[in-house]
Amino acid sequence: METPYQNHIDKADFDHVYEPAEDSFLLIDALEKDLQYLKSKNPIFCLEVGSGSGVVITALGMAFPHTFCLSTDVNLKACAMTKQTAAYNKVNLDSCNMDLASSFTDNIFDVIIFNPPYVVTDSEECGGSDITASWAGGAKGREITDRLLNMIPKKLANNGVFYLLLIEENIPDEVVQIMNGFGFKSETVIKRKVRNEQQLVLKFYK
Repeated sequence: METPYQNHIDKADFDHVYEPAEDSFLLIDALEKDLQYLKSKNPIFCLEVGSGSGVVITALGMAFPHTFCLSTDVNLKACAMTKQTAAYNKVNLDSCNMDLASSFTDNIFDVIIFNPPYVVTDSEECGGSDITASWAGGAKGREITDRLLNMIPKKLANNGVFYLLLIEENIPDEVVQIMNGFGFKSETVIKRKVRNEQQLVLKFYK
């Protein structure tokens, strides 16, 4: 998979939108590692929740040019940047300013991707709509993630797949148990130590 060009982005824009970092590129690497599996799914509708700069969903759209990509973000500036990134890389995408995936039709998405706000913080820091929304995860760094987990059974197509990036502090085994309760199997696609963080990408499917 190609990494999207980002020459259109002014460095000052990253004062307001999460700048692509090791976690972003680990998620792209996970999708690349799973590329043959994804091709076997022949995805039509793909969604990234909390797209930030848009590099991850754009990378997926570049690999699957016949898909229609959607993204969401509570940060309006992130939505604008995602649309710019997709357009700059000739990817068919629309970006929606919304909370997680709350407003979408049920069971539509073949692929859902989420690089959540996973930093362990006080709960009061969660729920913003500026750049803090990209990292403040509340208790266990999981308050936002757990809300999306409850939506996945309703938003993912029956044959769909959900990719989720976590760190060890998020207690991934608990996430696996939650998704097992919804009837999903799970696999660890990729794992990497980044400075003092153990980052991993899980995939969930029926």
